[in-house]
Amino acid sequence: MATRTDAPTRREQILREAARLFAERGFHGVGVDEIGAAVGISGPGLYRHFAGKDAMLAELLVGISGQLLAGGKRCLADTEGSPERVLDSLIEGHIDFALDDRSLITLHDRELDRLRDSDRKLVRQLQRQYVEIWVDVVREVYPDLAENAARVSVHAVFGLLNSTPHLSRRDAIPSRAAMAELLHRLARGAFAAAAGE
Repeated sequence: MATRTDAPTRREQILREAARLFAERGFHGVGVDEIGAAVGISGPGLYRHFAGKDAMLAELLVGISGQLLAGGKRCLADTEGSPERVLDSLIEGHIDFALDDRSLITLHDRELDRLRDSDRKLVRQLQRQYVEIWVDVVREVYPDLAENAARVSVHAVFGLLNSTPHLSRRDAIPSRAAMAELLHRLARGAFAAAAGE
């Protein structure tokens, strides 16, 4: 999730450009020379930072899964008030990811199977833990919602929020604030509908 305000490191610049290029042209459609050129270094210069494209892909996908989980845990620890407020905080955090890291959503959808088994399993493990944070909070807000129904609802809301890369053009998104508000209303509406409200 894009929460930092200080300048990105060279490594972070490389990862950001790799994510953008992989999302635009596919993992196999991009060479290290192109990634290097995007950040102003030679392709072979990337090997000072990463063992290769596979290592970049793994760091991107494992990294964002870990960041989402850490953000979910922060919401639980830092949000004061009702379970409703915690749910709103979780939704807001995921919306930030969906709007600010659209290329990582595309990358996950297209390239997850390219990871080594151990990295793919780690991504799935981190994602399951993130889902379970949401399931617990959703069930606090909607106590009559069965656990399996809550889990299905959480996955459906993730699908809704993660649909942002499928908008035809970046300028097809209304203002960021309007889009965030719309996605938030849709997410809350989906949970309420699942609970029969």
